[in-house]
Amino acid sequence: MVEFLRSEDGQGLVEYALIIAVIAITVILAMVFFRDQLSNYFSNIGNNLT
Repeated sequence: MVEFLRSEDGQGLVEYALIIAVIAITVILAMVFFRDQLSNYFSNIGNNLT
């Protein structure tokens, strides 16, 4: 059991998962705060394509 707790084999994977989680949360928060601007931006793109 002690050997299992001292093992660092999965440490890198956990660090990458935490970094990805922080980036995802940041993107979601940015989308929530800027939803009106994003909506207008994508509406303009859609209108220009038609």
